[in-house]
Amino acid sequence: MSIASLKTTNNEWRDLPWKKIQRSVFKLQKAIYQAVSRGNKAKARRLQRLLNKSYYARLLAVRRVTQENQGKKTEGVDGVKSLKPKQRFDLTEKLRHPSKAHSLRRVWIPKPGREEKRPLGIPSMHDRALQALVKLGLEPYWEAQFEEESYGFRPGRSAHDAIDAIFKKCLRKPQYVLDADISKCFDQINHDYLLSKLDCPSVYKRSIRQWLKAGVLDNGVFEATEAGTPQGGVISPLLANIALHGMIDSVVNSFQKSLVIDGKCEQSYRPKIIRYADDFVVLSNRPEVALEAHKRIQKWLKPVGLELKPEKTRFCNTLSKWNEEKPGFDFLGFNIRHYAVSIHKGVNIGPGGTKPYQLNIKPSKEALRGHYDACKEVIKRHKTAPQAALISRLNPIIKGWSNYYSSVVSKATFSFMDKLIWNSLRAWTVSRCGKASHNKLNNYWGQGVNGSWTFQTKEGLRMFTHAETPIKRHIKVKGAKSPYDGDWTYWTKRMSNGYGGIPTKIATLMKRQKGRCAHCGQYFAS
Repeated sequence: MSIASLKTTNNEWRDLPWKKIQRSVFKLQKAIYQAVSRGNKAKARRLQRLLNKSYYARLLAVRRVTQENQGKKTEGVDGVKSLKPKQRFDLTEKLRHPSKAHSLRRVWIPKPGREEKRPLGIPSMHDRALQALVKLGLEPYWEAQFEEESYGFRPGRSAHDAIDAIFKKCLRKPQYVLDADISKCFDQINHDYLLSKLDCPSVYKRSIRQWLKAGVLDNGVFEATEAGTPQGGVISPLLANIALHGMIDSVVNSFQKSLVIDGKCEQSYRPKIIRYADDFVVLSNRPEVALEAHKRIQKWLKPVGLELKPEKTRFCNTLSKWNEEKPGFDFLGFNIRHYAVSIHKGVNIGPGGTKPYQLNIKPSKEALRGHYDACKEVIKRHKTAPQAALISRLNPIIKGWSNYYSSVVSKATFSFMDKLIWNSLRAWTVSRCGKASHNKLNNYWGQGVNGSWTFQTKEGLRMFTHAETPIKRHIKVKGAKSPYDGDWTYWTKRMSNGYGGIPTKIATLMKRQKGRCAHCGQYFAS
């Protein structure tokens, strides 16, 4: 199908050659990544301008915001949502000559596990599609430069990679920790600083400047945006990562690699900083390094327009009490802590022998409380609903939470959560049938996968339990690897192990064929 015929088609959106479109766009993205990796940024910017003019790129951008994005049915100030195929083609054509950016529509959403709400700025559908188009060219350019220990909102990386990096650093020796959070990161980034750092074609910078300065409509009242990125937009996480890029390397490299202390050479004197979006931790072998890193990070953030949140800044040790703080810390819903154990069960540190402590990473207490409250709220809302409706609503919540924590020490936690949920379901049963007799309970419980107390319907629909989830250790992404580097030997192997969002059967086939189609000889996404 030629491009000319694509432009004149109004009702064949579903029949477009999407595989060909994705391959074509990915080729340009990979070329941008490789050009930056070689230091040829001038070539990368030429490719970015070419990608911005590409009809295939515009089609893919529209598809992502109107079909794949979770907020596809959320309207901006233009009131546009849920576009039909004809409207998607019209929007694709409008992206050739984009109009001035619209103001954002502010909505307030509750924070998980908290009573307070946080604001989101929803761009118009046209602005969302244009942001997706700009992101297609901007993301591979910066992926070639981002630091290894940055994990938030990046393709091929996840929170589990950040936790595994912490595990590797803490495994053999207790660490002094600075656990900090950047205050209102998305709302306070200095616009001039961000725009001067972008290093992109003028067509990109012009659009980004408009989005930053577009303002917000809150219940019909206009507010100018003097700082911050449009949180809620497609490109906002990428812009925040660009603004924070350089913090890790700048602070870490400001320390000496090794230092002689009390006549002994400290080889690993530099701290390790692991960042996930605006949350980060500093891990160090010595307490003074963590304290000094705190000062240097504050100094680095000042020109960015950011500062650390005092109430969320915490100094601690993973094994013992330090700085009036109990041992261990929470990060991304996980609790990381060393526990004292027998010398025979401790950590083997090689030639140095065995140390009487053990590192355990478990779901945090706050995560437990939030998950239990969510399940209990569902049970409460379905007090008079059919059992099948309750099970159908609970299963995705339990499976999602269990899968997130399935890579750490969670077996005991899963059993504990099952016990709590069982008690809530028992109370739910009693509220429906009064004083429960054996015959009455048989209407809701029966012999099944989880024994004689399996919560299931007579038709066989049963509730999933946390303990059914197998524990499988996460494999951290290698170094600075990115999906845009084109190394499909590495990425197909990684995806065949369940990472990357591709079904295991497809990933296994890709691995066996070494990423190459046996029919046409073409390489996957290349």
